[in-house]
Amino acid sequence: MPASQDIQKRKNHYIASFGINFLTHPKQYKHWAIKIEEDIAWLGLNVSESDTLGDGYQLKLNSYDLGVDIELNDAIQRIRFEHPSIRCVIIHSLNERVFCAGANIKMLGYSNHAHKVNFCKFTNETRNAIENATKNSSQTYLCAIQGSCAGGGYELALACDEIYLADDGSSAVSLPELPLLAVLPGTGGLTRLVDKRLVRKDRADFFCTTEEGIKGKRALEWGLVDRIIPASSFAEQVMSRAKEVAAGKNPESAAVGIQFTPLNRSFKENSIDYSHLSITIDRTLSSATFTLHSNHTDLPHDLAGIMSQGSDFWPLLIARELEDAILHMRFNEDQIGTWIFKTSGESTDVLKAESLLKNHESAPVIKEIVLYLERTLKRIDVSARSLIAAIEPGSCFCGILAELALACDQSYMLLGQFDEDERPEAFITLTDFNFGSLRMVNELTRLESRFYGQKELLTAVEESTLNRLDPKTAEELGLVTFTPDDIDWEDELRIAIESRAVFSPDALSGMEANLRFVGPETIESKIFSRLSAWQNWIFQRPNAVGEDGALSLYGSGERPKFQKGHV
Repeated sequence: MPASQDIQKRKNHYIASFGINFLTHPKQYKHWAIKIEEDIAWLGLNVSESDTLGDGYQLKLNSYDLGVDIELNDAIQRIRFEHPSIRCVIIHSLNERVFCAGANIKMLGYSNHAHKVNFCKFTNETRNAIENATKNSSQTYLCAIQGSCAGGGYELALACDEIYLADDGSSAVSLPELPLLAVLPGTGGLTRLVDKRLVRKDRADFFCTTEEGIKGKRALEWGLVDRIIPASSFAEQVMSRAKEVAAGKNPESAAVGIQFTPLNRSFKENSIDYSHLSITIDRTLSSATFTLHSNHTDLPHDLAGIMSQGSDFWPLLIARELEDAILHMRFNEDQIGTWIFKTSGESTDVLKAESLLKNHESAPVIKEIVLYLERTLKRIDVSARSLIAAIEPGSCFCGILAELALACDQSYMLLGQFDEDERPEAFITLTDFNFGSLRMVNELTRLESRFYGQKELLTAVEESTLNRLDPKTAEELGLVTFTPDDIDWEDELRIAIESRAVFSPDALSGMEANLRFVGPETIESKIFSRLSAWQNWIFQRPNAVGEDGALSLYGSGERPKFQKGHV
């Protein structure tokens, strides 16, 4: 059987062979080990080659698939919440011969387009979480490289604050995706190389077009690493630097952690239920309705009560549930192209929860909860889905939950009430959380993005903070797209959803990704808008994924045949 046919056979099997669970625990890790030493954490990578998410490949040379990165994402979150005294995190390999060969090539060759794109997006989010911890949580990440460090392995290093390379004649860093695979480094490597590490463009160009890694003095001179260390004293010098870094940071007062308990969730054929979130799937219209519930009656009264509730505290729990739901829908329901967001419950419950967050905002654990909410909402922004908000009587689009409506591409708010519906008319309430605490990847709030360059409109909206904004007022302020009455409500919402189902999904998601992020670019926004767009396109190119493409034939012994002159 020709290599290309064998690849396709394995690919079809791989696509059908697995569903992905994003919930894990250090006791369940197969690829990472966490070691805590006072205010220093060691994250050791030792990939179990046979523990893959799909069939047909092994994770040789500390390469990774999504399962490896799911554990890394979990570890980063847990260090922030469960070990808040940690001031320095060291990422290293427990394999002396190789640090990390990057994303597993056969996995990429066997997976479908949607999985490849979502895989890159998730790994980007995980590396962004590292930088977020540095920026907001007084944690410094050091990367200690012994052995070869290629592709996604080096991109992981680039997310860290400092990179140390063993000067042993063999340890090297590389980004060989273009020459070997005809694709781009998929997790921010290109952007971080020039924007973060300030590597000169000509040197970066050479580095990214050579299969060979760069070692020792040249890696240091070019800014690819921060320090080269003799192998004989590598571990000692890395530890010495970690202690120096940790000692230079002020420990957070009363740094007591919150342990993450397993989420309560259940799956049915067309629905998912969590404690405060439910999802229903309409496969005919390729849509899913997310309903977030605020009807919690067990809010604590103070910080001690929050700590007692731990991961069951509503703002933290809703962030965890929503995050898991987003990731599940991205990967396991990739044909569901439209997400409709609804809320249910009392806005007063949301306001009470927010008041607790506001009253204790200086507490480290409260900071982390708000940052978790911010990161989860960012996952909505960068999801390649059409987003529609349906604001009805009984909704509680208030404060934190109002961000869901502001994140949507279109929003519909019922004018009036349904027949025999005794619930109050739909309304929106904005709070301080909508004006600074929950920013997008472009570092703007969703309101600043919505009214970009229109300061007078933003000021008018800000003056309405804490008011119950009825449909007419919300429309006048520019907070909703349409306000149909009860006669037209069902039809207009149905037409909006149906229209999404008949459009080209890749063109639609590309359009929305461009419309969502206005204003200044950041490293984060570049990664998701520029790099992801290019990678999305390249992943469909015959040069990469065609029968004779580099990604399909890698490791087969056959040379790829590039189609040149095509754009």
